[in-house]
Amino acid sequence: MTLLDLTPRVATGDRLATLPVAIIGAGPIGLAAAANLLERGIDFVVYEAGDGIATSMRSWGHTRLFSPWKHLVDPASRRLLEARGWQLPSPERAPTGSELVELYLTPLAQVDEIQQRVRTGVEVVAVAREGMDRTRTRARAATPFVLRLREKSGEITEATARTVIDASGTYTSPNPLSSNGLDLLGMGAIADRVTPALPDVLGRDRALFAGRRVTVVGAGHSAANTLLALVKLARDEPRTTVTWLIRNAQAVRVSSSPDDELVGRAHLGSRVDQAIARGEITVLDGFEILRAARAGDAVELIGSRGGELTQHETDVVVNATGFRPDLDMLREIRLELDDIVEAPRRLAPLIDPNVHSCGTVEPHGFRELTHPERGFFIVGMKSYGRAPTFLLATGYEQVRSVVAWLAGDSAAASTVQLTLPATGVCSTDQAGGCCS
Repeated sequence: MTLLDLTPRVATGDRLATLPVAIIGAGPIGLAAAANLLERGIDFVVYEAGDGIATSMRSWGHTRLFSPWKHLVDPASRRLLEARGWQLPSPERAPTGSELVELYLTPLAQVDEIQQRVRTGVEVVAVAREGMDRTRTRARAATPFVLRLREKSGEITEATARTVIDASGTYTSPNPLSSNGLDLLGMGAIADRVTPALPDVLGRDRALFAGRRVTVVGAGHSAANTLLALVKLARDEPRTTVTWLIRNAQAVRVSSSPDDELVGRAHLGSRVDQAIARGEITVLDGFEILRAARAGDAVELIGSRGGELTQHETDVVVNATGFRPDLDMLREIRLELDDIVEAPRRLAPLIDPNVHSCGTVEPHGFRELTHPERGFFIVGMKSYGRAPTFLLATGYEQVRSVVAWLAGDSAAASTVQLTLPATGVCSTDQAGGCCS
């Protein structure tokens, strides 16, 4: 495979022609964007806040994805790797997050032309136009973007770019525990007893849960995975108790439908149902959390259940309530977002979780991801806002279309398609659906 010369495809003499595309995030979608840009001969820089690539995915790497390998590798990345002797692992097998990182993303990030353009330990704290706040319009599209960066040393620097592709994800922006969407009252008093979604219950985090009363809050597949791990832990540590707290009457997203083409996902729901029937999981449904307090060494969750004020005491809380995009960093960017799910306005109707599962989301590309800020794109899980229906294959098609548009290939940019099972292929609640 012969790579193109890394010459930006814009008009000669235009200052933007001298600048790279900035990619925020070195997860699977950010690295896929890099591979597509490399294949198109467009220069880029990847900014990753973590110390290494795919930091968020590594944090839940112990969890197995629903999707098999054949749906988890970006086509451009695959071409790039196979030209260097790489082989796709067992196509029909679903890997863990760690396996996806070690067997696919790490080799991809080590491709020389990508490795030399990835800056780790650099957090993008804000994006704007050079010398312009969001109110200024004249010559805006011809003005470079400026990214404000926080280096690992704490130093604040800036860098310019011709285009920005935000693939920073949502894992570091969990929804709050409160039912009203605001930060939970009393959170400061219990913060040391609250863990993010998908903790490593049977490994790294075992000591935090063993022998304690544990409450998992959330109605999705991340919650289900954690519940099953806690059930297994309780068999070895009998004093461990498991409570599942949900705000609705039932967790409709954790189903055991026999029609689900993803066997691991269907099996997950049935295993949770069986554990509940055996009394290994206590379900506390219809509980809307209002505030929290410390009760000695325990945590007290105060909420409304059936219209009455009620309390639930526990030792550890797992926040598996889902995620939302961090939009603070984009305050000076002109965005067009849906009022409900905070996704790009043209994309939102296609992914509304009240209507769609990941299997019914239509393919989409640069048109649906376009904002009033020309040359700025939110891709990947962050593009879905608060909707949990994202799948990696969709993110790969997003960046393929966006990069084709940047290269001036309007035909390729406008032709978007996915070949997936009828039920869709979700990965995890951070990268779509969840794991088994």
